[in-house]
Amino acid sequence: MSEEKLYAVKNDEGKYLLDSSLSMDYPEWTKDLDSTEIFVEKHSALTASSSSGGHVVTFVEEPEKVVLSEEQAKIVEDAHGCMWPAKYIADNNRSGYELERLLMEAYVNGYTVAKEKKYLVFKELGGKDQNKLFAQAYRSLIHPGTISWFITNEVKSGPWAQFTESEIEQYGLQDCEKEEVTDDGMGC
Repeated sequence: MSEEKLYAVKNDEGKYLLDSSLSMDYPEWTKDLDSTEIFVEKHSALTASSSSGGHVVTFVEEPEKVVLSEEQAKIVEDAHGCMWPAKYIADNNRSGYELERLLMEAYVNGYTVAKEKKYLVFKELGGKDQNKLFAQAYRSLIHPGTISWFITNEVKSGPWAQFTESEIEQYGLQDCEKEEVTDDGMGC
């Protein structure tokens, strides 16, 4: 987040100073922030406020949202329903101070959930260089929750053939080659 601040002059009616170069005997005020004079230097805003009878307000940039995993986002979401959200976050964080700090920041400033990487999983079977064969893992349609293999000379993409890191571990595919799936659904 940038350390630079912007300032405006506001009156007691909630209106902003339109233009400090106008006569301060009769300052003009507006509710339209697009028409408001914005000051980059605080002392200029203070001068205009003392001449116009308003007070200086500071515009603050919105903090960036934290990127969380789905599991971390669930902790932050559940904390919103608790009487003591900080205690809930501390009690449900198993990774120490840094993660607790990240979750508290997400609670206060908001968060987005990171999209989990997906991979195509295959084993090279050999064959001639121009006609290589691969055994590719895919989700079995016949036996849900299991994987099957098919032999191909070109690794294919599709939701049925994409696995997350945790699924690769779950199915015991760590010794296989993997290729990250890009946004267009194809491997790198």
